Amino acid sequence: MKARFATAALALLVVASGCSAGSRATVANDESSLSVGFTAEPQNFDFTRTDGAAIPQALLYNVYEGLVKLDANGRIVPLLAESWSVSPDRKTYDFQLRRGAKFANGAPFTAEDVKFSINRVKTDWTVSLKSSMDVVERVDVVDPAHARVVLSKPSNGWLFAMTSRIGAMFSPTAVADLANTAVGTGPYVVAQRRRGDVIVLRANPAYWGREPAYRTVYLKYIKDPTALNNALLSNGIDVIAAITAPDSIPQFEADTRFNVFQGTTNSEVTLAFNNARAPLNDVRVRRALTYAIDRKALLATAWAGRGTLIGSMVPPTDPWFTDLSGAYPHDPDKARALLAEAGKPDLSLRLRIPNLPYAVSAAQVVASQLADVGVTVTIEPLDFPAVWLKQVFTDHDYDLSIIQHVEARDITTFAKPKYYWGYDNPRVRDLVNRADGGTPEEQVEAMRAVAQTLSDDAAADWLFLFPNVIAAKKKVTGFVPNQVSESFDLTGLGKS
Repeated sequence: MKARFATAALALLVVASGCSAGSRATVANDESSLSVGFTAEPQNFDFTRTDGAAIPQALLYNVYEGLVKLDANGRIVPLLAESWSVSPDRKTYDFQLRRGAKFANGAPFTAEDVKFSINRVKTDWTVSLKSSMDVVERVDVVDPAHARVVLSKPSNGWLFAMTSRIGAMFSPTAVADLANTAVGTGPYVVAQRRRGDVIVLRANPAYWGREPAYRTVYLKYIKDPTALNNALLSNGIDVIAAITAPDSIPQFEADTRFNVFQGTTNSEVTLAFNNARAPLNDVRVRRALTYAIDRKALLATAWAGRGTLIGSMVPPTDPWFTDLSGAYPHDPDKARALLAEAGKPDLSLRLRIPNLPYAVSAAQVVASQLADVGVTVTIEPLDFPAVWLKQVFTDHDYDLSIIQHVEARDITTFAKPKYYWGYDNPRVRDLVNRADGGTPEEQVEAMRAVAQTLSDDAAADWLFLFPNVIAAKKKVTGFVPNQVSESFDLTGLGKS
C-alpha cells in the first residue's frame, strides 16, 4: 500500500504571524551588525502563553534574562543572581542579586521582581512548562538585592528549569502586552519587527553587563531552506542558525568564506504516538510500528546521517543517558506479527506533522516503511507553529506526529497524562517524583528506569537526536558546538 498525502503540496512553510513595528527593516552589512537566518518565526513575543521554541530561541538570554542560565557545557551559572546558596534540607534557595541591573524601560531589577516573576508563572502562564514552578511554596523579599525561594519539597529539577523560559524575569510595569512588547534586562532590546521577515535587536544602552560585540542583530526568517542557504551564499545574511537542508552542508564546508560548526543538541526528533487513542493505546501496536521503522535508514534520508540514534527521550548530554537505540531493531516480520496479534493487520493512521523540512522528510520515510507492514499512512502537513500547536499539541487531534522536542530534560513530560502523548503510567510518575526529590545518585538511577520503562512501553519512537549545524561567515566567532538551551544565545558571539 502506498502512503496517501492529504495535501497536494508539502509546503515547507512557517506561519508568519505576530506584530509589525515601524517601517521595513533594512539589513545592514557593517562591522557593528549581524544578520542571522532562521526558519521558524515566533508567532508573537509572549512565551508565557505560547508554546514552542521560536520565541525563547530569539528572546531568552538576549532580551529576557533569568537568575541563572546554562553555559556552553550545560552547567548552571549565575546571571541576574550573582550567587546563591541552598539550605541543608534542599528546600530554601537564597539568591544574591546583581546590583545596578535594570529593565529596558528604566525600572531597577530587585527582589520584588523575582517574587513577581515566579508567582506570575503560577498564576498567569498557560504553557505546559509552567508546572515546573508548582514546587515553589513562596518567595520572600529579604531585601532589594536578596530573594529567598522556598520549595514545598526538595527538587533536583527546579533550579535547572529556572535556566529556561520559566525563569525569565519581568517588570510588573511591562507585562500588559507581552505578545507585542518584550521588556527585559538583557543585552538587547527589540527595536523593530516585520512579520514574515525580520526582528531587529539593538544593544541595550543600560545593560548591566558586557556590551555585545554586535550592536544591531537582524533575526531574518526565511521559510524555504534553499532560499535560506542562498541568503548566506549571496551575502544576505551572516549566519544560518541551524541548517535545515543537510545536503547543502558540503557546499559551505568547501567554501573558504564560511565555517561550519557541528555538534549535538538535546532535541529529540520523535515519532509521537497518541497513547490515549485506539489503536495506539495498545502496546502491541506501538511496538509493531517501532519495529517497522528503520531509524538508521530514516536518518540517512532525512538528515544525511548526521544526527545521533538514541532510542529514548534522553540525549547523551544528560547524566542519566543510556544508549537504548538498539531496543527495537528494524524487523518488519515482527511488526506484522504484533499487528496480527493485536487484531490490526490493516491499519489506517493520520500522521499530522509540522510543515518543516526535517518533519516532511522523515514523514515520507515513516509512511513508506509502515506501508511495508500493512499500515496506510495519511500525511497531513500543518502550519507551524500555530496550527500544529493548536490541533496536535493542545487538542490532541492526531494518531501520529513527528516533532523536534527542544526543551531540555523533557522526558518528564511522560509523567503528565494530560500532555499530548496521552501516556498514563503510574510507575513513570512515581519514578519522576522520586528522581526529583532524591539525591543526585538516586535521580540518575530513577531517570534511567524512566527511560527504560518508556522504551519497554514503546511510548513513542525516538527517531534521532537533531544535530546542531551552523554555517557562518568566518568573521563571526564565538559559536559553541552543542545547543543545550532554548536560546540562540548571541551574548558569546564575537568578531575576528
